[in-house]
Amino acid sequence: MSETRSMLLNVGPSHPAMHGVVRLVMELDGEKIKNVDVEIGYLHRAFEKMCETVMYAQCFPYTDRLNYVSPLINNVGFALSVEKLLGISIPERAQYIRVLMSEISRVTDHLTCIGATAMEMGAMSVFLYMIKAREFLYELIEEVTGARLTISYVRIGGLKADLPSGFTDKAFKKIAQVRKVLIECDSLLTRNRIFFDRMKGIGRISKEDAISYGITGPFLRSTGVGYDVRKAHPYLVYDKLDFEVPTGSTGDNLDRYFVRMAEMEQSLRLIEQCLVKMPDGAIASDLTGEIIPASQMVDMAKLGETENFIEDEVSLDPTLEGSTRKHHQAINTSDKGVILPAKENTYGNIEGLMNHFKLVMYGHGIQPPVGEVYRPVEGANGELGFYIVSDGRDEPWRVRVHSPCFAIMAALPQCLIGDKMADLIPTFGSVNMIAGELDR
Repeated sequence: MSETRSMLLNVGPSHPAMHGVVRLVMELDGEKIKNVDVEIGYLHRAFEKMCETVMYAQCFPYTDRLNYVSPLINNVGFALSVEKLLGISIPERAQYIRVLMSEISRVTDHLTCIGATAMEMGAMSVFLYMIKAREFLYELIEEVTGARLTISYVRIGGLKADLPSGFTDKAFKKIAQVRKVLIECDSLLTRNRIFFDRMKGIGRISKEDAISYGITGPFLRSTGVGYDVRKAHPYLVYDKLDFEVPTGSTGDNLDRYFVRMAEMEQSLRLIEQCLVKMPDGAIASDLTGEIIPASQMVDMAKLGETENFIEDEVSLDPTLEGSTRKHHQAINTSDKGVILPAKENTYGNIEGLMNHFKLVMYGHGIQPPVGEVYRPVEGANGELGFYIVSDGRDEPWRVRVHSPCFAIMAALPQCLIGDKMADLIPTFGSVNMIAGELDR
């Protein structure tokens, strides 16, 4: 009598579909998956402990590298948590800009997820089309933030910059281009028999199991649970905007694809509403002096030639644009203990210079009261929450992150067991695992 044994197969971390950061130990019975052991931790960067060694404002570059496909949402989540700890609010215009940039970021994330999954299944054209659409949005992000990926755009109490001149018209044009690409990709994928058959009924998880694992985001909504932080716990101006929460019913790969495609359209709707409804804000245009370059202003300040600065306006490079005096009130809180002063004030008067130094020197920065806070936002993969404990210093005593990928990866074996080895690729793609937020 012949002996039948299972085969043990390592997939990753160097396998292309594992993104170089995850290892799956598969137990196979022929082509059927009998068991899976998920090994993570290949991209652990000690995010939480690093945040505990720097001042609050210095944490933003670290948050960029959590979900690095949609870093703007990470920025917003961390800022909202610290602002809740401080008990401050920001101008309405700044709230709209935060929502606007978050939704642009959400679309870039979903485009990357679906495009990469399609590519790994052989649909290279779809990948190229979706990356083209992502490029349209990256151009908008770069124009606002000065960067494409690691943007560090949000500030505690406000934003680094206001929207540049002419941004609204460019944004509407880019949205139209993205919608055209989504229609093309819908016809290429949804009606493709190979894609449909490889996604339908594969990687299923029940509603009850998804809730038990603590799964959120598109993965949970594909099972029929319409939980979305933007609706359940509204923040910023989401309660003033009209949008729907798409859901599926079966919890398989195909439903997760449909949910993400529908969510992109809802995000585009939110972007359009923000552009239309956004108030001008308290932008003071009472400057009567000349416009001088920032470098010239710094040189003059070093020589003490600051007598005319109160009437002058500063011309800044793209990485600082928007932080001048005329924009300051529109996008930042009025609390001087939280937000850096406008450059004219920093270099133009002693009060502004002292205010600036107090916020950037160790031991004198943003100092929330003693306490703890948890604030969730709706990330591209689900509920992204920051838990922060303050001991009254300018550095957080503890920082913890609720990353949506973590719960999904815990449930990955349940989604894979019983399917074929070839089904691993579309199922893992539908998870949209981003190692930056998974491992932290």
